[in-house]
Amino acid sequence: MRSNRVLLVLFTLTITWYATQARQEDSVKVASQNPSPMVDHTRDHLRIEQKEYPGVAFELSGVFAKPVQVFVPKKSVGKKTVDLLIHFHGAAYVTQYAATKYRGDVIGATINVGSGSKVYNDAFVDTTRLSTLIDSITAEATNRLGHRVRPGRIVLSGFSAGYGAIRRIISTPVNYNLVDAVLLLDGFHTSYIPERRVLAQGGRIDSTGLQPYINLALDASSRGSKKRFLITHSEIFPGTFVSTTEATDYLIQALGLKRRPVLKNGPLGMQQLSATKKGKFSVLGFAGNTAPDHVDHVQALYWFLNELMKL
Repeated sequence: MRSNRVLLVLFTLTITWYATQARQEDSVKVASQNPSPMVDHTRDHLRIEQKEYPGVAFELSGVFAKPVQVFVPKKSVGKKTVDLLIHFHGAAYVTQYAATKYRGDVIGATINVGSGSKVYNDAFVDTTRLSTLIDSITAEATNRLGHRVRPGRIVLSGFSAGYGAIRRIISTPVNYNLVDAVLLLDGFHTSYIPERRVLAQGGRIDSTGLQPYINLALDASSRGSKKRFLITHSEIFPGTFVSTTEATDYLIQALGLKRRPVLKNGPLGMQQLSATKKGKFSVLGFAGNTAPDHVDHVQALYWFLNELMKL
């Protein structure tokens, strides 16, 4: 009889332990991971020098609530036809450095309109905003440089939340036709269905937020395409919305492609883990689930920009 009571107590304790563990696991699953609570002391997170680089820099007001930071590197000051790099979400000196290192002649423009992808999306609800921006930059550059400037290739780059602007832009056929190349730097997301329910809990990926990029990837990967599209991503898991890894996995699968495992050094101490490529479409996956790993991607804009243009 006593042995039965002991077994009953042990059984009760076991059930209680499992229930406690389940509650703890559930609390971990629903806890917000944005921003990542992880830290990293292993990899080098090198940074480019924060300074004014040689060239002509000026602000362009009136297009957005905040001025657009425009930069013409010294090597491109006397050129009449230059590519136009429009970068969303980042420091102006990063764009300046990228323009200086660009394999060709270019004007770099940095646009910051606020926090979150929605504010970047909303900045281009007016479908004429992109053409107005291009015309305004080239007109002011013509005025500042003292000779006519014509835009060559139009390159859009977005870091983190900046992807929202590019998604809205390429959703409009007239604007899609204006864009020659797109670079996403650890910024490629959408929502879960239901919202905030991660895949491990039975959530699904809302593909409607990815469709404009799927269309671009299909175009860039097709034979003879003139579009270029490069995505870079870390291993950060936000927890409240689809991660860049999950989003790129979905995109890669939609195109019928596979990741290729890679283990090699990237720019500024980054470590590349995977690669996917078809035509002029490419995805590069990198190690890291920390804030410095995220910032690595925009700091390496100069490097990824040239990789984009080599596709």
